[in-house]
Amino acid sequence: MNFKPLGKRVLVERTEVEEKTASGIILVDSAKEKPNTAIVKAVGSEVTELKEGDTVVFEQFRGTELTLQGEDYLVLDLENIIGVM
Repeated sequence: MNFKPLGKRVLVERTEVEEKTASGIILVDSAKEKPNTAIVKAVGSEVTELKEGDTVVFEQFRGTELTLQGEDYLVLDLENIIGVM
């Protein structure tokens, strides 16, 4: 992939969402919440706290969605990342 975030930004790929509830009900796509955990794919030059492969938790409804080579990613500002798992 030829994408490098600038400054204090991070490129992440969301983790998969559970397709069933605890009671076994299968969720349709429109009923699923987007996850707020993701795998770091690239970091900007000013990001020293994270590295590729880290799993992060970020604030809900943040970031810019984009598609690269047919895959969906999210670009987050470092300040929107809550922590590392």
